[in-house]
Amino acid sequence: MALDSKVPQGPLKDKWTEYKNHINLVNPANKRHIDVIVVGTGLAGGSASATLAELGYNVKSFAYQDSPRRAHSIAAQGGINAAKNYQGDGDSTYRLFYDTVKGGDYRSREANVYRLAEVSANIIDQCVAQGVPFARDYGGLLDNRSFGGVLVSRTFYAKGQTGQQLLLGAYSAMNRQIARGKIEMFNRHEMLDVVIVDGKARGIIARNLVTGEIERHSAHAVVIASGGYGNVYFLSTNAMGSNVTAAWKIHKKGAYFANPCYTQIHPTCIPRSGDYQSKLTLMSESLRNDGRIWVPKHLKDVEAIKAGTLKPTQLKEEDRDYYLERRYPAFGNLVPRDVASRAAKERCDAGYGVNATGEAVYLDFASSFVRYGTEQAKIHGIVNATDAKIKELGQEIVKAKYGNLFQMYEKIVDENPYETPMMIYPAVHYTMGGVWVDYNLMTTIPGCYAIGEANFSDHGANRLGASALMQGLADGYFVLPYTIGDYLADDIRTGKISTDTPEFEAAEKEVADRIKFFINNKGTHSVDYYHKKLGKIMWDKCGMSRNAAGLKEAIHEISELRTDFWKNVNVPGDDHEYNEQLAKAGRVADFLELGELFAKDALVREESAGGHFREESAEIDGPQEGEAKRDDENFAFVSAWEYKGEPKDAVLHKEQLEFNDIELKQRSYK
Repeated sequence: MALDSKVPQGPLKDKWTEYKNHINLVNPANKRHIDVIVVGTGLAGGSASATLAELGYNVKSFAYQDSPRRAHSIAAQGGINAAKNYQGDGDSTYRLFYDTVKGGDYRSREANVYRLAEVSANIIDQCVAQGVPFARDYGGLLDNRSFGGVLVSRTFYAKGQTGQQLLLGAYSAMNRQIARGKIEMFNRHEMLDVVIVDGKARGIIARNLVTGEIERHSAHAVVIASGGYGNVYFLSTNAMGSNVTAAWKIHKKGAYFANPCYTQIHPTCIPRSGDYQSKLTLMSESLRNDGRIWVPKHLKDVEAIKAGTLKPTQLKEEDRDYYLERRYPAFGNLVPRDVASRAAKERCDAGYGVNATGEAVYLDFASSFVRYGTEQAKIHGIVNATDAKIKELGQEIVKAKYGNLFQMYEKIVDENPYETPMMIYPAVHYTMGGVWVDYNLMTTIPGCYAIGEANFSDHGANRLGASALMQGLADGYFVLPYTIGDYLADDIRTGKISTDTPEFEAAEKEVADRIKFFINNKGTHSVDYYHKKLGKIMWDKCGMSRNAAGLKEAIHEISELRTDFWKNVNVPGDDHEYNEQLAKAGRVADFLELGELFAKDALVREESAGGHFREESAEIDGPQEGEAKRDDENFAFVSAWEYKGEPKDAVLHKEQLEFNDIELKQRSYK
């Protein structure tokens, strides 16, 4: 199959407008006769379900959680980008577009990214109308802060719980449609296969996670909004239930999987404390607005801190290495995530890590306390304020901006971050790769769409902070409702899709057989045993840096691990009850296949780009020494993998990327 991105002709700034002017529409009376399935209820799935139902379609919405409001979008902290230029600091639609393409290391599709930037401003208006309590400045206007990889302030936020507030907005819109009967909500249901009838996606097979019942659900189109695959690493900032299953099932039925090796390591996470952990905790990138990242300059001080004979607060300024400010003076602590993560790893690998494992750097707010405190003392007319008073006043400002994050850190680490610097270290966070989609957000399966983090379309090789929420809501509120209508216009006479067909029967049998296998296979190892082993392979050999030898080893080791999994996995309990181990077994089986394709994709891409850092492709000398080195002549393409059985047999299709409005050049944040 030839890859057709279906990008409209014409100037970049006119593509979306012209597209909307000429698409087919479904009139309101006909929408009542069309069903749409949406899998996932995060920001992308929740906003899509609510909007499609508001338009008049009959929506079936599926969530494996007990409520849509528990979707992992709730964990997002720092904010959402939009090109409104409220600060008057030079922002624009074009600058958001440019920053996003550059931040993604020039590995994203121009047309999709420009559309994202174009609709971003509408998202804020939509969410304010829903009652999302964005932070406001002293005059009552919406406030903004800056995030990594940009030189403007365009990030709207609600303290450190932006994702939660935005999800509540989408959830309230969903609830209105549930009450009207336009959304049929299926909580505690997991999609386990997609059903293809006459070449089109016409439904799914889902399992009721409470009763174990396998169900058939039909529709005229299927939308996958199930998030990313970061949990292939076992340890990540994702919720423990986050998985790749819905995306992987459609991949195995014909949807190409794009750029699986593009995963994001977030630089601002609480370091792991031991092998017993099952997940990691994110500390918002917004903290890098006011926190300065450093390690001791001298190894003797590192050893003293580890031994407990020296406190970080006792170290003089001249003995601290603010390495991001030193290496990247133009952007400082607000370099993009991939750059900040590799820089932290480099310092820790050199022996400057400050915790017991040697995998931590400091995020210090002391200078912000002084800066804000001095300003507040002047505002309140406090003359000759003591250092203690200035610190107190400054801490109150920081508390107002990030209080819940500081509280969360203290509860987890048992240290007061107001009195001693936070410790952070990079961790797996987001996946830029995902299901390949065209400009319409349709996969290579007609009638099957992928939105939000489940698709690959907007972030290239590295996502800029605060862009995930922007993409999820853009896709759900403002893009998919147009593009899916163009497709569904051909279905106004189709009528209800029957589930009593050979295609549904075959798909249900395949799902049932797999479940029976897990229940009947009396192996010797738990599901987590295999998940942890996979995660270690992925982190060691497909993590923050990769090389050809390690990737070849990873492919071999994952293949062997998968063989052992199918022989020796043990799933306790029954399939006619709530059985989390059974659900997890299916998810880990999919991760084992994805992991091998991930390593294969990383091996093929013999360049460094964004979050994909090949050790063989780094700048050797000059001002960019040690930085990622792209190869635009050979790798300016999207890797789109076609399923052919075993991951080793997957077929690579290339979507060549064209850059007509942005000059291709090596990134520099110095």
